[in-house]
Amino acid sequence: EPALVFHPGGSVPASGGPRATSVRPHRAGGEIAELSVTSAAGLIHRKELSPVELVRAVLDRIDAYGKRVNAYIALHAEEAIQAARRAEDALVHRDPLGPLHGVPLAVKDLFCEAGLPTTAGSRVLQDFVPREDATVIRRLREAGAVLLGRLNLHELAYGVTNENPHFGPVRNPWNLSRIAGGSSGGSAAAVAVSLCLASLGTDTGGSIRIPAACCGVVGLKPTYGRVSRHGVLPLAWSLDHVGPITKSVEDAALLLQVLR
Repeated sequence: EPALVFHPGGSVPASGGPRATSVRPHRAGGEIAELSVTSAAGLIHRKELSPVELVRAVLDRIDAYGKRVNAYIALHAEEAIQAARRAEDALVHRDPLGPLHGVPLAVKDLFCEAGLPTTAGSRVLQDFVPREDATVIRRLREAGAVLLGRLNLHELAYGVTNENPHFGPVRNPWNLSRIAGGSSGGSAAAVAVSLCLASLGTDTGGSIRIPAACCGVVGLKPTYGRVSRHGVLPLAWSLDHVGPITKSVEDAALLLQVLR
């Protein structure tokens, strides 16, 4: 069977070894995993899509294609399914719903989450376990988002290739032999191939914008100070920004409203 490469209009035959294989799925649930944040949130709010069904579809996609792209440092599948079940129960009981209710997202491994290792892509911090959530993590949870795991990055967010010596390189889903850009390479690649519906990255000198450009997604560097950096491991206090990486400008606007 010929190898495949990822293209906007679908998969087309190409020569090459495993690094040129496709990351576009041809299986049940693929279309669900490819939904935008705004589309998925609307379907969930109208009770036309189950949060559990959506999270499982994205987890199936990660299981099938995640290793090829290497976007995740840590995946918290069971916790995500439990959170999706709670989101579904809230729908049944008609509880108040946030704008991201039941939507599966993932974050760069630079954002503190209470009780979870936060490595910044470095073995130096492999034993660092924060006691509290970063402000943006708290706001995502309050908005109803389901967090899937921690995304790969250039070590300590200090570089633009995302060739990480400890967790391996993030590969560009459009051509697995190319870089995904950095430092938020895992965040951009995961969104591009629908291993999450959207993600968070950080930008000091291009670390949202470069990988977004490389992977063909939307990366937003907000105005300095608009989004809290509390609980985000710093690179340069006077230059760091937190922002969303999404499939569309509409999704980026929605996430910015949640984060600010």
